[in-house]
Amino acid sequence: AAAPALSLQKIEDGHLNNSLGSPVQGDVYFPRLIVPFCGHIKGGMRPGKKILVMGIVDLNPESFGIRLTCGESEDPPADVAIELKAVFTERQFVRNSCVAGEWGEEQSSIPYFPFIPDQPFRVEILCEHPRFRIFVDGHQLFDFYHRIETLSAIDTIKINGDLQLTKLG
Repeated sequence: AAAPALSLQKIEDGHLNNSLGSPVQGDVYFPRLIVPFCGHIKGGMRPGKKILVMGIVDLNPESFGIRLTCGESEDPPADVAIELKAVFTERQFVRNSCVAGEWGEEQSSIPYFPFIPDQPFRVEILCEHPRFRIFVDGHQLFDFYHRIETLSAIDTIKINGDLQLTKLG
């Protein structure tokens, strides 16, 4: 009578090992921060909310962009509340928005160009009542006044271009 109990024990062990093993396996398939990246902003934007983008600029970058959009739709294109585009050839960090298919006036004045090829960076987009406030590596670089009034509709972040993402928050 001892033998069947033993084999039952083995089956249970095997089952335990499998159940313990599966979360570990699950981590391997955890969504990586792959560029182009598209992610959901839970609950949308609101005053006081901050979006953090950390990454490393590619070795020979041309440009990269960070967009906050109202949904993920490509056709018709979702409204873009703010697009930040770092253009290395011109050393510009331009921003714009697109409402109902119409791009607004591009803004490009910056005190300095903060991005360096092959170097890490930290971009923070702070949402305030009248504007987005943009910080790079802890320094406030510029403000961008809202062109989309319904902040909670801004629920998607899209990132593309010549960079690796290391952290989003």
